[in-house]
Amino acid sequence: MDRHQFLYPHAPYHGTVAPEHPEVLLFDANLQEFAQRVGYISSLETGGKLSPEEAYTELKALWKKLKQSSKELGIASQGDST
Repeated sequence: MDRHQFLYPHAPYHGTVAPEHPEVLLFDANLQEFAQRVGYISSLETGGKLSPEEAYTELKALWKKLKQSSKELGIASQGDST
């Protein structure tokens, strides 16, 4: 296993993807990246390498990026206001 695979593991999508909705796979990859980075940020904050404010700022930016991705892919929920 190379370093990139170790640091950024990617699990295959286990759901069913309809041919007319390939954006589901892309969003799954974005969601996995989000989850991985949240883990890193929380570990850095817990270990004292990031302040709580820095961690919050980083997490908020990641959330906005994921939310923007869902909107661009057209899979944002209708009632999503956050």
